[in-house]
Amino acid sequence: MNIGQRRVGDITIIDLQGNIMFEDGDVELRGAIASVLETGGKKIVLNMGEVPYLDSAGLSELVRSFVAVNKRGGRVVLFDLTRKVHDLLSIAKLLTIFETFESEAEALRSFEAA
Repeated sequence: MNIGQRRVGDITIIDLQGNIMFEDGDVELRGAIASVLETGGKKIVLNMGEVPYLDSAGLSELVRSFVAVNKRGGRVVLFDLTRKVHDLLSIAKLLTIFETFESEAEALRSFEAA
């Protein structure tokens, strides 16, 4: 799992590359979210375009991250979900809690409206 971070104003975009699975990506995602929260960041966009797969540990980490950010008054949104990841989130009924967008621009604009 490779993770990059960049900022657009007060929004942190976390670019994820690779699977999010038990002991392979879940810990890295947790660390990336924690580092944003430690610096006071509350607006997080996860770029899922290069995440081909996630398992139950990856799903759990996404939910854990969502809860951690919400507890601090923040918000996490996802964009560019691969078909497989979209289907997994749908099956797990997680598309009802996560806001998802087709593009980075749409995800960023969602923070203006909120």
